[in-house]
Amino acid sequence: MGVLLFALGEGGLLVVGAGLLGLVVWAVGVWWFLAYRGAVRAFGLLVAVAAPVAVLVFFAHRTLWLTALVLVLVWAAALAFARAALRRARPEQPMRASAAPRRQRPVLIMNPKSGGGKVGRFGLVERAEALGARVVVLDPDAPADVAALARTAVAEGADLLGVAGGDGTQALVAAVAAEHDLPFLVVSAGTRNHFAMDLGLDRADPARCLDALTDGEELRVDLGTVAGRPFVNTVSFGVYADLVQRPEYRDDKAGTALDLLPDLLVGEGVRRVDARADATALPAQHAVLVSNNPYGSADDLGVDGRRPRLDAGRLGVLGIRVEGAAQAADLALRGAQSTGLTVLTARQVEVTADADEIPVAVDGEALRMSVPVVCTLRPQALRVLVPRDRPGVPAPVPPVTWRRLTAIAFGRTDRGSDPTAEGPTRD
Repeated sequence: MGVLLFALGEGGLLVVGAGLLGLVVWAVGVWWFLAYRGAVRAFGLLVAVAAPVAVLVFFAHRTLWLTALVLVLVWAAALAFARAALRRARPEQPMRASAAPRRQRPVLIMNPKSGGGKVGRFGLVERAEALGARVVVLDPDAPADVAALARTAVAEGADLLGVAGGDGTQALVAAVAAEHDLPFLVVSAGTRNHFAMDLGLDRADPARCLDALTDGEELRVDLGTVAGRPFVNTVSFGVYADLVQRPEYRDDKAGTALDLLPDLLVGEGVRRVDARADATALPAQHAVLVSNNPYGSADDLGVDGRRPRLDAGRLGVLGIRVEGAAQAADLALRGAQSTGLTVLTARQVEVTADADEIPVAVDGEALRMSVPVVCTLRPQALRVLVPRDRPGVPAPVPPVTWRRLTAIAFGRTDRGSDPTAEGPTRD
């Protein structure tokens, strides 16, 4: 890239300089928009919108479109080659599957409200019963103890437990299955189904998950625990956990977040949490996210973020601490290398705060827990029955860093990127 910039001369330097400046100004505008109200918020929105527009106008005025396009294409090609090199140096092995005999007394618990009514829309009750399963349908108007229902099913002779519902319900029943060493069946009838996605299941057609009853195989995966409660995806502390506590958040996520974030980030309602990931301290964090196995990179934490493995025996840990507009800009420029973002893995995470109890979001469920809150992992405690024929998880995109590329170039082993390595590791 440096050689290309030199070859393109002043035009290349102008494109890169204007692009970086636009990114910094955009990040500052976004911070003002999220962290403040009134005139400052309005000005932040204006800045966030104007920054990329100004960069485009500058390119047009200086006739730098072709230079910018060449740089973008070359940078994209460089990233593609770098990721290919990383994949080849350390190819990701799929989770090991084993043959599974057909179960004789499967019991499935189904939530008819989950995912906007997917259970009824896809005829999951009828299809499961046709395949020989006993189905327990939850009453939408009467809260049920799904763990107790699962234990009753085990006492009555169930040889498989399954859930058609959200990840929070999945986790509670999965813990019972793990306790009795029974296979567990995931039916992707929730809203987002992160756990199902990382198992390679079809989220668009949950009925396909039931194929595991007649043609399935088993995966051994890890099960997370937070203060003794199971989780299959993530546990969040800090800002997000505060947001999901509000009843109005379910109906208006964006509006509630915009209304509350100024208080949670810089106002009187700001609540910091302290965390310790094994021996590594993360003081005064705005947010801490702990995941059952690490995500592919810090960029993979959105709605469709993926975990390459669910059996590596490590918790993923993400700490966010942004003190102001300058650090927001640093985060936009440097990503995981920013001082405002900490990405690592650990076997145990302990979270404390200046309070007797704190809000915690467990697989999206709003809870409150007494401090200290301890997150651990039960390696390969859960037997998951999945269909042999499933969409599968795309090959993970490895984070591209100079450290990793340099290690490959000089033939060194990059243990720092290994999520199964001992001790905390930073990405």
